[in-house]
Amino acid sequence: MYFFKVPEVYKFRFRESVLIKYPFNNFIEHHKFIALILVAKFLNMKNLLILSLLCSYLSIAQVPTDHQMDLYTIIDEVSADRIENDVRTLADFGTRNTFSDTVSNTRGIGAARRWIKAQFDQISKECGNCLEVFYQKDFVSTDMGSRIPKDAWVVNVVAIQRGTSSPNDMVMMSGDIDSRASDTMDFTTDAPGANDNASGMAGTIEAARVLSKRKFKNSIVYVGLSGEEQGLFGGKGLAEYAKKKKWNVIGFLNNDMIGNIEGVDGVIDNREFRIFSEPTDPTETERQRNGRRFYGGEVDGISRQLARYIHKSVKTYMPEMKPMMVYRLDRFGRGGHHRPFADLGFPGIRIMEAHENYTQQHQDIRTENGIAYGDVVEHVNFPYARKLTAVNAINLAQLAWAPSRPQNVKIGGIVEAHVKFKWDKVKDAVGYKIYWRDTTSPTWDNSRYVGDVNAFTLKGIVIDNSFFGIAAIGKDGIESMVSFPSGTFR
Repeated sequence: MYFFKVPEVYKFRFRESVLIKYPFNNFIEHHKFIALILVAKFLNMKNLLILSLLCSYLSIAQVPTDHQMDLYTIIDEVSADRIENDVRTLADFGTRNTFSDTVSNTRGIGAARRWIKAQFDQISKECGNCLEVFYQKDFVSTDMGSRIPKDAWVVNVVAIQRGTSSPNDMVMMSGDIDSRASDTMDFTTDAPGANDNASGMAGTIEAARVLSKRKFKNSIVYVGLSGEEQGLFGGKGLAEYAKKKKWNVIGFLNNDMIGNIEGVDGVIDNREFRIFSEPTDPTETERQRNGRRFYGGEVDGISRQLARYIHKSVKTYMPEMKPMMVYRLDRFGRGGHHRPFADLGFPGIRIMEAHENYTQQHQDIRTENGIAYGDVVEHVNFPYARKLTAVNAINLAQLAWAPSRPQNVKIGGIVEAHVKFKWDKVKDAVGYKIYWRDTTSPTWDNSRYVGDVNAFTLKGIVIDNSFFGIAAIGKDGIESMVSFPSGTFR
């Protein structure tokens, strides 16, 4: 009996027949290996060197799965022309201030949200009624904030693409419907809001067009939110709705301004973008906060794990892009619609351009001292908006295909030479991967696939010098977000 070693500590036995111990890369390699061994046996190739070369071939093949290959197709299917048409349509409604006209068919937020709903309805019709499209609304009154000029309904547009096996697991993408002029209380002056935030809304509609052609195990929710400029009321209402409906929100991707490449700082860059995420969970208990002093996790909340997931995905499938993880909930002293979701314990991040131009945000359309102010269509770079829409689409797809992230992850190894883990197994996972990184690294830099187990010991790695996490892997090779340990054991 011969034993010989290949990468990823796979073992193979060769006698009169071949026995294979799982797993292989991408979970389809074993079929190729069996085929190659059968060929070897047919040709009486019993030479160890030849068999070693056979295994070496397997170790470098790394054949992507169908879903992994489809991610490139998704990127290619996103259309800059369709995004441009949608941004122009939204800007042509004059103003989309949350408190603007709701009766007109050509002006105001009422016309805008009806048009958005009609787009989702049309997409649903083209995919065999695969979307559940509806309005979700909450009432706001003047006593609820200083930016509310009158009592009104804050109305969101929601389109749900139900998952085939885990429909209550939701990954969400949002853009904002509303816009504003210089004075947020002014709901009559033109405020086209082409970049802020017709770009994010158009990207959300485009993602629905592309992804609705496919099936996913988890649900995808495409959302147009209102009331952002007056105090994040649309996001707050929908987050509470999700909580009430007991949705398991895998991740909330807030897209707010994804179309500008020329910054007020003079930088022009059509590849860099920011991913904002807060470091820890705002819902953590005092016990959890105290535990971080001893066990770490100061930058490992669930929203930060979502940011890392997106960063890794872009580096893998869109390497020409330059994702920038920003270790902050949002821009300095500012906020976005992902915050209400994070406030309720859901993973939430903001995706947006890297270089803002403040002369084109929250400004009446005018020219002063030779500077053209106003958020008009001419300032939107549609190929760039296409790229950031594709960033969203491939991450929505992966999270909708992937198993849930592991729960009850525990870590041990205090004053030991090895670090050990245990976790609860996840539905639809065929294996698990342990990730680790230096405590000063922003990304998960090392990993080891450990098979379909719920406990494992990494020998020779000391617990003190790294941070660790566990991801679940589906049969198609798509991974979940990483789960940071929530407890310890001896």
